[in-house]
This record gives sequence, structure tokens and C-alpha cells, in this order.
Amino acid sequence: MLDIRNATVRYAAADGQEVHALDRVSFTIPARSIVVALGASGCGKSTLLNAIAGFLPLTDGKILLDGQEIHGPGGDRGVVFQKDTLLPWSSVADNVALGLRYRGVPARQRRERAHELLDLVGLSGFEDKSPYELSGGMRQRVGIARALATDPRILLMDEPFGALDSLTRETMQQLLASIWASTGKQVFFITHSIEEALLLGTHILVMSPRPGRIVARYDADFVRRFAETGEADDILADPAFIALRSELRALIHAAPEARAA
Repeated sequence: MLDIRNATVRYAAADGQEVHALDRVSFTIPARSIVVALGASGCGKSTLLNAIAGFLPLTDGKILLDGQEIHGPGGDRGVVFQKDTLLPWSSVADNVALGLRYRGVPARQRRERAHELLDLVGLSGFEDKSPYELSGGMRQRVGIARALATDPRILLMDEPFGALDSLTRETMQQLLASIWASTGKQVFFITHSIEEALLLGTHILVMSPRPGRIVARYDADFVRRFAETGEADDILADPAFIALRSELRALIHAAPEARAA
């Protein structure tokens, strides 16, 4: 279980002014769950993910994974960024196996693991291609495979589909739902899309503008149906989905004083 306790982040901006990015954020990510942080740009979602990844220290509070406090990056957390960070001079398989290489895993085992994961994300046969030969969606699939290669306890995803076209984005959403259903990985996912949050989240956290706070929490179950059928249209037309989408939209766009209440 990932446990965030009163996470607060303040830092000095380039102009010398203090930025209060997060304020006393607390929640847990139980096993086999996808927790989605939803909110407008600038509400601290990426700051929170970077703190969980160990890239950014907290000013106050704690983040614990299975009872152990996080003080820096680690192989128990796999990260997928907004843009792919593949090494252009390495093959697709070598990109997937990068973390295993740093761990000293023998080349043959790295290759076998890369093949297994590329098959999982639908890229079997592309092992020896270069990243520039792939589309944006395919490169993000490689990024997901790389994040899974070290078998992390939790997958951290920072708006990984935001730059994709709508058709590719839906395909990637289906892929993530399928991977989650088959592996049971814990996932912390960031988005500013209400529909994406509802399609993918078992738990949804609505965050306020800076300083980022959690102003509402919702439980949802649409992702299980999405993983089973691979079809989003029926879910998007479900009255329960439509009602919750409207409620979330009204909450996010509410005046600050109403949101606080």
C-alpha cells in the first residue's frame, strides 16, 4: 500500500517568490487499484507524482510504500512521463530493458523480459526497431513496457496520453485497463480529462488550484467493465457515468469558496 500523509511542497520560483504547490495532501493507494488525480493545470498533480517517484522532496509530511518511507527514486516505482523518454540510439528492446541492465541482469534474461513485455503492450516484432521508426502511441507503449520491466510495486503515470490524438488515446486507455486487469498493478494516474478519470480510475481524487489540496474523493468501477469489454461507447452512454461526469465537472469549475465548502 502507498500511504501519503500530509504531503506539503513549497519551493522558490525563479523570481524568488515562494510557490506553495501542495498543501497537506493525504490518501492511500490500496492494492489492485487505479487512483486518478484529476484537476486543472497547475493544481499540483505532477508535483505530487514527482514526490511519490522520489524526484522531489517534501517540505513536510511523509510518503510510505509498504511502511517504508520514500526518500528518493527506486525500482519499486515505475514512471511513465507525459512524453516518451526513450533513448534514440538504442533499440526498442534495449529501451525496455534499460532498468534491468542497470540492475546487472544478464543480457539473455533482459532480452526475454523485453520480448514478454512488448508482447503484453502489442509490440511483438518491433524489438529491433529504433524509436524514430515508431508512432507516438507506439513509443508510449514502449515507455509503459519499460516502466513494468523491473516489476515495480506501483506504476506512476503523468498524463501519458495527453499528447496523443483521440483515436490513439482511446486505444492506449484500453491497453492500460487491460494491463491493470491482467497484472493487478497499483497505478497512480494523472489527467485533466474527466472522462479519462472515470474510464480508468477505481478511485478519483479531485484537486484544487494551487496550493493543491484534495477537495473530493470518489469511488468508481467503470474500469473493470472497460477492461472486460474493451468498449468505451456503452460506458460513456451509461446514465451513472454521465451523472458522475456532470458532478465532477461542476465541482472542478465551482468557485473556490463553494469548492471549499
